[in-house]
Amino acid sequence: MADQAGRPPSQTTAVADDIVVWSADYLSYRWSDDHPMNPTRLDLTMALARQIGVLDGVELVEPRAATDAELLRIHTPAYIDAVKRAPDKGLAILDPDAVEHGLGSDDNPVFRHMHEASAMLTGGTLAAAQEIASGRARRAVSIGGGMHHAMPDWASGFCVYNDAAIAISWLLDHGFDRIAYIDVDAHHGDGVQHAFVDDPRVLTVSLHQHPATLWPNTGWSSEVGSGAAEGTAINVPLLPGTGDRLWLRAFHAVVPGAISAFRPQIIVSQCGVDSHREDPLADLALTVDGQNAAFLAMRELADKYAEGRWIAVGGGGYGLVRVVPRAWTYLIAAALGRPVDPQLRLPDAWRDRVRQMAPSIDLPQVMGDGGDVDYPAWDGPGGSVDGSNDAADRALERVDSAILATRRASFPLLGLDPEDPRD
Repeated sequence: MADQAGRPPSQTTAVADDIVVWSADYLSYRWSDDHPMNPTRLDLTMALARQIGVLDGVELVEPRAATDAELLRIHTPAYIDAVKRAPDKGLAILDPDAVEHGLGSDDNPVFRHMHEASAMLTGGTLAAAQEIASGRARRAVSIGGGMHHAMPDWASGFCVYNDAAIAISWLLDHGFDRIAYIDVDAHHGDGVQHAFVDDPRVLTVSLHQHPATLWPNTGWSSEVGSGAAEGTAINVPLLPGTGDRLWLRAFHAVVPGAISAFRPQIIVSQCGVDSHREDPLADLALTVDGQNAAFLAMRELADKYAEGRWIAVGGGGYGLVRVVPRAWTYLIAAALGRPVDPQLRLPDAWRDRVRQMAPSIDLPQVMGDGGDVDYPAWDGPGGSVDGSNDAADRALERVDSAILATRRASFPLLGLDPEDPRD
């Protein structure tokens, strides 16, 4: 149980470190040579973070692989056994009817050492949770995590084991009873929502591309949780083309109010960056500047409501070279409290390395994209449209419609007024 101030018993008043959890073994989570989720993105992120000085003086925390007992917090014994056996059954399952537990599909092809690689990613997120629960860390980031689509007995959306859900489950058994999960991936955080849809101790918030336009086709505003947990699932579906200013408008119109009402002891953030305007698998239009603004906003919410306790994990993001390394370098910097100038030039050594790998790629020159993160604050139903720009007004109306639908579905269940912008 938490103490009367809402602190887990393991948390001390000493100033804890901010940590980065990393293992080179994360790079073994490789589906196939032509699969869109390529661990090169992780390798290039860490190289960029090192070369611009973000990791100077930081001792990386080396995780261990999650045990079967830890995986069983979310996954079934039959599923874990199937993951272990899948490589021995053959690396190519050509008959769709032969696919078991989602293993061997086009999205989730079988690869060697699948269980070991997936357990290592999960172990990284668990290590972040354990470091914070012990009081040794305040913030922790593990870019290898964020496999938010994995279901108890099914691989889904490039995800084998649901590391975030497993870490949340562990935290619930180690002194935490109010945990907020915020998911900013372009795809709905369906697996984590599924794991805690009826658990009032966990608030899940997902901002994602509209389910009518993107897999997994879930995450409607009307999905609010069930039973005693009604109101603790919050979904903000946004239409294709939503860019920085309107995405941030939606975030700030929904997330801070929900977090304020829930008062979490820790925030877990899934920081997929397939919301970028260049991502090949989704249709949102954020820049790395907008994504960084989201990371900083989640960190600030942790500072305000959870005594700074924040776990940040990776997720989607398929602009392997131009996008992910810059975006997740910003994420690491946010977790470490080390600001990065968006006009900082990318190091020549990093650019030379990329050119050797992919000589035809036109690399960005600087860390930022020149995005506009000065969002217009939501001011209640019927506000802000001035009629001066029809296209911009229509985009604003669509975002405001999503904001209001989400607030009307979930805010009353949290004791908030859905029409009052102060809530």
